[in-house]
Parts: sequence; C-alpha cells; structure tokens
Amino acid sequence: MCGIAGFINARGCADGAVLQAMLRRIAHRGPDGQGVFLDGAAALGHRRLAVIDLEGGPQPMFNEDGRLALVFNGEIYNYRALTRELTAAGHAFATRSDSEVLLHGWEQWGRGLLPRLRGMFAFALWDRQDGALFCARDAFGVKPLYYCQTAEGTLLFASEIKAFLDHPAFEKRLNTAQLELYLSCQYSPGADTFFCGVKKLLPGHWLEWRGGRLRTGRWWAPDLAPARSPGRWDGAIDAVLRDSVAAHKVADVEVAGFLSGGVDSACLTALGRPARCYTIGYAEPGYDETAEAAALARALGVEHRVRHITPEEFWAALPAVQYHMDEPLADAAAVALYFLNQEAAREYKVCLSGEGADELFAGYNIYREPFTARWYDRLPAALRRGLGALAARLPAAPGLRFLVRRARPLCRRYYGNTALMTEREKRRLLRSCRGRVQPFDLARPLWQASEGLDTVTRMQLCDLSLWLPGDILLKADKMSMAHGLELRVPFLDREVFALARRLPAAAKADARHTKKALRAAAARHLPDASARRPKRGFPVPVRDWLRRPVWASRVQEAFHSPAAARFFDVRRLDRLLARHLHRRQDNWRQIYCIYCFLVWYDQFFGGDPA
Repeated sequence: MCGIAGFINARGCADGAVLQAMLRRIAHRGPDGQGVFLDGAAALGHRRLAVIDLEGGPQPMFNEDGRLALVFNGEIYNYRALTRELTAAGHAFATRSDSEVLLHGWEQWGRGLLPRLRGMFAFALWDRQDGALFCARDAFGVKPLYYCQTAEGTLLFASEIKAFLDHPAFEKRLNTAQLELYLSCQYSPGADTFFCGVKKLLPGHWLEWRGGRLRTGRWWAPDLAPARSPGRWDGAIDAVLRDSVAAHKVADVEVAGFLSGGVDSACLTALGRPARCYTIGYAEPGYDETAEAAALARALGVEHRVRHITPEEFWAALPAVQYHMDEPLADAAAVALYFLNQEAAREYKVCLSGEGADELFAGYNIYREPFTARWYDRLPAALRRGLGALAARLPAAPGLRFLVRRARPLCRRYYGNTALMTEREKRRLLRSCRGRVQPFDLARPLWQASEGLDTVTRMQLCDLSLWLPGDILLKADKMSMAHGLELRVPFLDREVFALARRLPAAAKADARHTKKALRAAAARHLPDASARRPKRGFPVPVRDWLRRPVWASRVQEAFHSPAAARFFDVRRLDRLLARHLHRRQDNWRQIYCIYCFLVWYDQFFGGDPA
C-alpha cells in the first residue's frame, strides 16, 4: 500500500524537483520510504508503506533488462501463485514482493494480466523503449487513480488530486458543474471531479499514453446473473469468505480489524480473528455501538479497543477530512473513519474492513423498498406524479419524501441509496443551477444494461458502479491513508463476487430483511443477535449536534462566508438551518452537505480571488 504520482512532460525533460514536491503532498500515504525515477520526459514517483517483502520491495521497480518501470499502489493477493506460473514460463524474480508480478505479468500477457489479478490496485507502468505509459485500476475501485492532460499536453497521474497542485503545468480551476451532482449525491459521482480537467480513472478501466495521445478503455464490468432456483447458499458463502479472508491476511506485519455492531465486520472478525479490533463510539446512546461490539469481541476472544469521539473533536477534524478526501464528501461516517484509522495506525499497518458487503449481498435498507407499499405503486401514474409534485413543494416532513420518491418508478429515479436534494431544492438554494447533467443520467445506462433482472439486483448494479467507488471505497482509502494505514476489504474479492453475482433474489432482501444469505452464513460463527442485527450504517450524531447552538453557530458562520454568497442564496441557507435548529424540520443532511462543501472549498480555494 502506498501512494504514486508522476507525469509525462509535453515539452522537455522531467524536472525531479517537481516530482519531489508532488510526492511530499502525499507523503502520508507512504511513511516508510520514497522512490523516484526520471527518464527523459517521464517521471515516476512512489511513497511506500512496507507490508510485504519489507526489505526487497522498494519502488519504482524494474524488470530484468530495465525496459519497464513500475509504481504500484495496492496488494495482489494471488501473487505467490502468479509468481510460480511466471517462473515456470521463464521469468526471473529478484524480490518476494507482490509488485514484481505486475512487471513480469505485463511482459507475459500484456493487458491480459489484469483479469488474472486478485487484489486491489492502481499502477503505472512506463515502457522506456516504446515511450508509452500504461495505467490500470482494480475492478471495484478500491484504490484511486486520477489523471489530467494539461493545456500544453503534459499528462499527470497520482493517487490523490492534491499532488497535481505542485506541477507548474497544472491550472487549478473549480468545476462548478460538479457541485450540482454533489448536492444530489453527497459525493462527487462519475468520471469528472471538482477540478477542471482532472478525471478519475474509473474502476475496471485502463489508460494508455503514447506519442502524446491519451486513450482509456474498460477491462472489467460487474455482470450480475442471479440464479433461478433459490437453493441454500450459506455453505458456499462461508467457504468463499474463509478463503478471501485468509488471502487478505497475507502480510509480513500483523493484521488488525474494525468491528462495529453490524454483521459485516462481525463476520470478518469471526473468520479472520485479527490481532486486535477497533470500534468508534459516542456519548450519545442512540448512536453508540460499542456495547454490542465489545460483547461480540468477548464472545470471539478478540482483543478490543474503543475510541470515543466528542463533538469538539468531530467538528475540529472536518477541515483535515475534507483536505484528505480531495473532493467534498458529506458522508459523516468519513470523520468517524478518520479517527478509527488514526487509532489503529498507532500500532498497526494493516486492518480488515467490511466495505462491499452491502452492495454484493443486498444489505441496504432501501433494497426492501420494492417489497413495501406495493398498493401505492398500483395507483394511476398520473395521480402518483401529482402527489409527488405537491409533496416536493411542501416543507420537509415525515411521509413526504415517500410521496416524492414513489412519484416515478424505481427504474426511472434510483441512482443510489443517498438521494439528497431534488432538482427543485437545488434551484432554490443555488445562485446558478443549470441542470445540464442530472444524477439519474449517470444511472440510466446501468438500468438499461440490467433490463430483465429483478429490481434489487438492478439497484445493486447502480450502487456497485456509482455509490461504492464514489463514496464508500474512496473515504475508506483516503481516511486510512491519511494515517499511513492499509485497509483491506475481503468482501470485494473476485472469488466472492463470482459467487455473489449468482445469488437469487430470494437470497437477498424482502420487505423485512436484508442480506438474507450472508446473515445465514454468518450465523454459523456468530451469536444469533449479531447475525440478525438490522443494518444501521455508520451512525454519527450530526443531526443532534446541529440542534445545539454552539455547533449551529459554527455552521451559520460558514453560511455567511464569501464562498457561501458566491454559490448559494444565503437567506435560504439561514432558513434551512433555523428550521432544523428549532426542530421544525429535519434538515441535517442538507445542511451538512453544504457545510462540507464550504469547508472543502476553503481548503483548496480559500486563498484564491473570487
């Protein structure tokens, strides 16, 4: 695990001092060392967190004749099997590192290497003879990779956008169009970013730069194909998860874990028995899961540590969180993860975490929606549209969101499980709202591609493609690497996916339950209460804190900043906050979303002229 950065100059030789500055920006990702390589116009840099082959794995790494140079972020869990296969084919390995299989695998198979890899990765490979750069990102998007081709033609790439700030060819400009999508999704979705010209290399994609020409392509896409017969799946799920957890524990350092009150982390803890588990807690009882986590840790015989967060710590950490995220994120769980990773990183370099279980095994409560209130969906479409339009104009209240959501069929409105602001709400709040790209535009191709499948499976495909890489995995990577900690996610494994993609609808969700098959598998190892505990997400008491004047006044100060006045109708922001503070409406998610954007904006653009 580490951070990578580099560039291919459009004019002249690469400047090593520029590369050094880029790497300093992301030094938190790799506290154990730094490596650089300059080859004419090309510059490749690496910050290392040593986990496998502690002595023999520094990067950039080269093949036998020095033609290929590699920088790599991630872990290849089947590297030993690939090493044996490549050795039998005549390749000579100089290290025990998983990184080296990428070099010899590229020599042997070219792009055919990618589907052979079992792991999480973002890497860049420079061919000195051909003058070509090849980059690739893992199937699910566990590891991030950004790129930018500047006006003069220089290509930049890095694990974090902030590395680009130190390259003289990079022009920092705000992409205001992304703000509208963010206010709907609470994260920055799709390939574009908040920085003009900066793109995400999407999950399962590759990039090639050759002779000044840039092109990208896709090497993997999630293909869900549910089985027709229900059957029993708990045994197969148990077996594949055992195998994945064992693969994800391969390291030359001790592996710890995270433990909440939910079934995902509990299952991994039971199967992996990490050296120690960590849990985040709060003083507010309705949000605290530490008692459940502690009871489970005792039952499993695993050492357990708890880190309680105060509201003072939470609000004070927000600028650092938004800086490390690179783009604004209004998922309050990111702050909890920031402290959770900070605590674990005091003594460990690697932790197991449960991301991906909800998307693969249908764990979100919204997946129950197709089975609830079916009578309402049988009402005439015109009536439902009319009631939804009326509800959208009324102040937020219990039940109105239901009417807005059910005004249209799921296949015409669902783009993720955190739909936040409607187009009408955004038009009221923003000084300029063009609506050129709406959030469902990103989901429409996914619904078209899944035609004929059951509704829950189609929702899963949306979340696998948008929400998982855009929010869940991005905050997991950025919050762990902010403290130099490697997070491993055994649910997001190619073998686990190969099984999960075949789960029938009956094994996923119904009107009362989610993750039905996974819970049955987990019940083999967990107390019944842990296996059946309902989905709670990662609860954070922001709703309650924003009803205390001390924290509401902090937000109000941001709402009266020059940045707020540039983008928003300040009077409406005041009204939004006042109604929440005085318990007339529950507006905490909208308030927090706007506030996070303003905090992020101050981190990256605060010193710039308006």
